[in-house]
Amino acid sequence: MSKKESDKGLKGVWNLYRIEDEKIVSKRTDCPKCGRGVFLAEHPDRYTCGRCGYTKFKA
Repeated sequence: MSKKESDKGLKGVWNLYRIEDEKIVSKRTDCPKCGRGVFLAEHPDRYTCGRCGYTKFKA
């Protein structure tokens, strides 16, 4: 690992998951239309799917 990477912190797909009780759990919400593996982007007032355009507004 270079000094540049260590200063910024690690980035990658492993930041989207966490381990609970020896199982891998997603930190983000899956799109109900597209299915597993397609995550909803989090905006200040809504969640949006970049693939199909599904939008869920925050309460």
